[in-house]
Amino acid sequence: MTIVAQSPERTRERVDAPPKPTTLEDTGLSEGQLTDLVLKTLYQRGHLTGDELSEAVCVPFAILDDLLLTAKQRHFVEVPKAVGHGRSGYTFALTEEGSNRARAALDASRYVGPAPVPLPQFKEWVERQSVRGNIVRREELEAAFSDLVLPPEIMDSLGPALNSGSSIFLHGAPGNGKTAIAERMGTLTSSSIYMPRAVIVDGHILVLFDPVYHHPVQEEHNGFDYGGILKGGPEHDARYIRVRRPTVFVGGELTMDQLDLQFDPYSKVYQAPFQLKASGGVLIIDDFGRQRMRPAELLNRWIVPLEKGFDNLTLHTGVKFPVPFDCILVFATNLNPRDLVDEAFLRRIQFKVEVRSPDRPAFTEIMRMNCEQRGIPYTDEAVETLFSQYYEALGFRPRGCHPRDILHQIESMAAFKSIRPSLAPELLHRAARSYFLVMEEEYQAGVPSITTHLEQI
Repeated sequence: MTIVAQSPERTRERVDAPPKPTTLEDTGLSEGQLTDLVLKTLYQRGHLTGDELSEAVCVPFAILDDLLLTAKQRHFVEVPKAVGHGRSGYTFALTEEGSNRARAALDASRYVGPAPVPLPQFKEWVERQSVRGNIVRREELEAAFSDLVLPPEIMDSLGPALNSGSSIFLHGAPGNGKTAIAERMGTLTSSSIYMPRAVIVDGHILVLFDPVYHHPVQEEHNGFDYGGILKGGPEHDARYIRVRRPTVFVGGELTMDQLDLQFDPYSKVYQAPFQLKASGGVLIIDDFGRQRMRPAELLNRWIVPLEKGFDNLTLHTGVKFPVPFDCILVFATNLNPRDLVDEAFLRRIQFKVEVRSPDRPAFTEIMRMNCEQRGIPYTDEAVETLFSQYYEALGFRPRGCHPRDILHQIESMAAFKSIRPSLAPELLHRAARSYFLVMEEEYQAGVPSITTHLEQI
């Protein structure tokens, strides 16, 4: 029950794209909001052509053209150079009055980048691309987990849980693949979604796109591509970027304040919390029960979102607003769930999946797959040695991660000794003793027959 290779990406699907806006009204932004963004961009980057401005703020030049004409009339911008047959080739620069206006806008918010998407538009696209309602077939599940060795009962539990689009509790002993299983779930919901780079709420900018979790998908265009630059930009609303459905992973370092908006007093810009970055994908709470807060506190934070499908966030001004809670919430723990949560919360997490330790046939298959991946010849004798002289003799429980970790030690020892890695007894025993932390007294009492092998190393 451990990863041995990267699973192939599923066939990409055609997804609806946010249409390219043709008017200022289509953007959902006011003339003042977009004008301030253009002036701040010119203030930071200097002289820019109309096409360069359009690319910087991700708004078609046809919309910016009217704003720039008005800004020129108000003596905010000037045109030091006019090249080409259209105004998109003109070079625009700030006047002194425009610089003053840009500095005032920067004092209010230092955000400069793609134009934000209004909250109602963001909600609409989250709903249209919801992780809920997707149907995962058994053959898709088996393909996604083809490089893991999982018993059929786990497949039988995971399929319905994924199709429900709700929360899942993965529990079981450490090292048996709970995290690997959780990380694969995002690849099963769909291939990609459109994610806005930033959202605007009550005049405040909330940055949503995070390159740590949001991985862009290469798009095909019908436009003429020259010099690596697409003429006219993407065919959809460029404020959105097409990404693989996110898998957001947080562990024991999670604190309660990270589930709320993170406000930067210098930039006056908000960073979205984890659950919003996971919109349309999977949010994994790994090592649940080891966070820097009591489990009950964390669980109480999720009761309303799990039941209602929305979460409430608060600006530093005190304004509260609802945002979509559209992600598969996965709790992964090696602690007993009954010791962590009460009956009321367990009822809300309808799907509980126990990830058990592998039996001997499963362990053998995991060892075989890991050996194949690393180019180490597999032998049945190695598995027999581990079971008879460590698991059974010394009372250790086999885990899905053990083959990977033991083989890694063997590779390291072989590199040090300038020999080919193999499952030779002397290498296997030394790796097992180190990995399982077998003390000399335990070792002599439990596996006396291999002393001579170790003395020869």
